[in-house]
Amino acid sequence: MNDSDLAAPGADRAQEFERFRPLLFSIAYRILGSVDDAEDAVQETWLRYLTSDVEPVSVQAYLSTVVTRIAIDVLRSARVRRESYVGEWFPEPLLQDPYEDPERSAELADSISMSALLMLERLSPLERAVFVLRDVFAFEFPEIADAVGRSEAACRQLAVRARRHMSDGRPRYAAGRREREELAGRFFDALCGGDVDALREVLAADVQAVGDGGGKAPAFARAVTGVDNVARVLAVTVPALLAIGGTVEPHELNGQPGAILRDRDGKVVNTITLDIRDGHVHTIWAVSNPDKLRHVGPVGDGWEVARAMRQASR
Repeated sequence: MNDSDLAAPGADRAQEFERFRPLLFSIAYRILGSVDDAEDAVQETWLRYLTSDVEPVSVQAYLSTVVTRIAIDVLRSARVRRESYVGEWFPEPLLQDPYEDPERSAELADSISMSALLMLERLSPLERAVFVLRDVFAFEFPEIADAVGRSEAACRQLAVRARRHMSDGRPRYAAGRREREELAGRFFDALCGGDVDALREVLAADVQAVGDGGGKAPAFARAVTGVDNVARVLAVTVPALLAIGGTVEPHELNGQPGAILRDRDGKVVNTITLDIRDGHVHTIWAVSNPDKLRHVGPVGDGWEVARAMRQASR
């Protein structure tokens, strides 16, 4: 037996694993709401697969089961940390979902929206995993039962409860992609121009702007609500960033219109994601916690940027 013979089984498994990596990450991210944790769960799945003596009948089912169980365990411990989190907790912004299914692209995009991920936070870890596997990825209940370690009957009950929670918080009238893009373009034009009147036209009367700094970067101390308040705050804040050499880079985040805000050195200091429905922007989610932005690019010093913006506004 030569070295190539020894390497072949591992090489075959690596090739199989890479084929399913996009699916595994997409499952883990929806369960966890964290890019870093999802990537760690996928890596742990690979290590277990590489060192396992199991020869699964279905590699996809086996790997999906492993990553789901890892994600459930991580989520259980993460929920404790999130309860003591400083300020609002939001999912980590996702630049692009690696799992592609052209026939279901709209449903897949909706399931990673900020609003959907925050609604998933209402569910127990098991409900969340069952909902993701069944309603997002269309797994059959026998596969789901294996993945979460419960009976098929129990999984059906978990799915019903999860759907009830999710439907209670889901907006009745979601905007289509073209409408979202057109309105987002108007929003960012008005935002960068500091045009309060133009912002009022695209913001809902009860719009909210909410920030997640995690105590590690500037963020709204509490939600800014109401069209006049939000328009005034945005019309001052973003032009001040541009005045010190910062940039606003429109970019789809979590399948929704958004933007990456950078300092004068091109480092990321914030992301903005928009919830658009009924012809208006209803929620603006801003993530400035540097721990949640490292996968987006090199991260800047949000506190220093805020100080420079205040000086520029005087």
